[in-house]
Amino acid sequence: FCMILSMPSDNLTHVVEFILVGFPGKQEIKLLLFFMFFLAYVLTVTENAMIVVLVWTNLQLHKPMYVFLGNLSFLEIWYVSVTVPKVLVSLVTKRQGISFTGCMAQLFFFLALACSECTLLTVMAYDRYVAICNPLHYPIIMDHTLCAHLAIGSWMSGFLISTGKVYFISRQTYCGPNIINHFFCDVSPLLKLACTDMSVAELMDFLLALLTLLVPLIVIMASYV
Repeated sequence: FCMILSMPSDNLTHVVEFILVGFPGKQEIKLLLFFMFFLAYVLTVTENAMIVVLVWTNLQLHKPMYVFLGNLSFLEIWYVSVTVPKVLVSLVTKRQGISFTGCMAQLFFFLALACSECTLLTVMAYDRYVAICNPLHYPIIMDHTLCAHLAIGSWMSGFLISTGKVYFISRQTYCGPNIINHFFCDVSPLLKLACTDMSVAELMDFLLALLTLLVPLIVIMASYV
């Protein structure tokens, strides 16, 4: 069950699969959690998909505010789809393992979409600020070109941040144990499994995460002043 690849040449072992602890408990509780998560997942995907289709098909909604809202809904669909399906499978089966590559892929998209969402919310706050404080100049300031650049920039910033973090994490050596005390692959639980001392890396990750959350929060709060 525990899959660790031995490397006799350098007397090291490298983890090729991680085990997600998930939600321990009786099977009845797991089934209840399954239906709760499944219902929440279906509702989230359905509601956001309806918003995306509505914005895409209605020409009257092809305005910056609704374009950003459509992007946020599209992002939210993929954000929940990165983690929830795997959680649902682990709740009804005993398949709690995830390959090293699969874990890194899940971590990459989770971080990329989370960072993109923070940036996009900041952009939406700026759009609302311009619309309220400069209504006469709003069509000139927030034209289609700037709207497209802000939307694309939001996505790119998230994926660029995620690329750097996941590359660093994937280059670490994981020689066991391979049990992740979480229900999906996240940064902090993974760093705890690295063979080397990762205290500095954990501090840097915390500061970067704080910066990623704090800057959008300050901008959003400032837009209400």
